[in-house]
Amino acid sequence: MGKSEVSAPILLLGSQGQLGWQLQRDLAPLGPVLALDRRTCDLADLDRLRAVMREQRPRLIVNAAAYTAVDQAEKEPELARRINAEAVGLLAEEAKALDALLVHYSTDYVFDGSKAAPYVESDATAPLGVYGRTKREGEEAMLAVGGRGLIFRTSWVFGARGKNFVKTILRLASERDSLKVVADQVGSPTPAAMIATVTGMVLAQLDGGRAQQGCELYHLVAANPVSWNGFARAIVAAAEQTPGFALKLGPEAIAPIPSSEYPLPAPRPLNSRLDCRKLEDRFGLTMPDWQPYLSRMMQLLALKAQNGY
Repeated sequence: MGKSEVSAPILLLGSQGQLGWQLQRDLAPLGPVLALDRRTCDLADLDRLRAVMREQRPRLIVNAAAYTAVDQAEKEPELARRINAEAVGLLAEEAKALDALLVHYSTDYVFDGSKAAPYVESDATAPLGVYGRTKREGEEAMLAVGGRGLIFRTSWVFGARGKNFVKTILRLASERDSLKVVADQVGSPTPAAMIATVTGMVLAQLDGGRAQQGCELYHLVAANPVSWNGFARAIVAAAEQTPGFALKLGPEAIAPIPSSEYPLPAPRPLNSRLDCRKLEDRFGLTMPDWQPYLSRMMQLLALKAQNGY
């Protein structure tokens, strides 16, 4: 006999990543959370993943794990596909068998960036690299299974935990007198804390996920898109306003360059703007600006440095 609805856990995968860490807090009001990281449930191990699903019999699965090394994916397409696509398909199949809801996160990189306006959910996808292709394959696998699910496409995720663009810029700003950052790629820096909060709010409106029928795809990003160069300048400006950072340069020392001057193994979309009106209208939400979250992140990083952790 399976576990009862009351005792069935919420299964959180990727719990130690920058998004998973935030989700632990926002999922807690919905019920007991079983938080698993890569050590306890690696999505690359499909047999282990299936065993965990059948042992725990969760009523809600939130998959915050992914292969996110965009350039490395060009060298490891099989591993990226296993984690971003095959594992998602397996989760969808097991969730359907349990009549559980699967929440999964995708990316702006499913688009090629050629559209002039922000992308809506129904726009045709055309990924430029392995990472985007495997994430799109994960979406397709989940939709094909036909179970109950929510897919949230997000972009440029940052937070106080884990590796991200914000921490890279802060490190470089403490080491160099000038920087060059691409200015022709535009998107929405999106705080992990915001994604987690919105996820929790949506699930609460759906009675912990019980009310969701079928699989829906939504865009979930912060308001006020910016270029990578503009984001880098905002990061340094926020650090300047926060005691505790030793910087060698100011925002004006971050020069704009085109993508052609900074070639990478995997091409990036020039337009990564996502339209969130479908999500906002469905759940009565308004996506917030990312800048207050950036300021708060600076305060947390300064506090961590001050206390030596």
